[in-house]
Amino acid sequence: MRCPHCSSNETQVKDSRPTEDNTAIRRRRFCPECGERFTTFERVQLRELVVMKRSGRRVPFDRDKLMRSVQIALRKRPIDQERIERLVSTVVRTLESQGENEVVSQTIGELVMEELRKLDPVAYVRFASVYKNFREARDFETVLGEIAGGGVTGTRPLGAKPDERVGTMGLATDERR
Repeated sequence: MRCPHCSSNETQVKDSRPTEDNTAIRRRRFCPECGERFTTFERVQLRELVVMKRSGRRVPFDRDKLMRSVQIALRKRPIDQERIERLVSTVVRTLESQGENEVVSQTIGELVMEELRKLDPVAYVRFASVYKNFREARDFETVLGEIAGGGVTGTRPLGAKPDERVGTMGLATDERR
């Protein structure tokens, strides 16, 4: 394995262990040339996936690109790196187990949104806003209404008490009066 610091080909494995979900092997490596340490991961790849973009272009599937997208959605959220890794592994395993070498980019986006929705609602909204190309505040309201368990009509405005509902002009009304 080539050292990412000095490009030497003479690196040594110091420690190997499976990841928490047993989907990869984590290896700690040492470069005697420059003295730096680094980590690599070894994963099983069931098939070579090709992503068909909306434009019709075909590109090789890039797990690291998927990981970066998920990490951006989860930035500054209280989610462990292990859970993020599990989410990405789940998406990749699902794609590989579909039996097709070619995957439509929309399928990947929807799988990621499904997993993010289970993991963290804020990250789900962030990812959905980019993936679905939100243009107006109404787009966010729609997704937030879905998360809350229904449409946005009849939901409480921010700061309203549980017995208050949306009245005319979006103002809270007290139904007990």
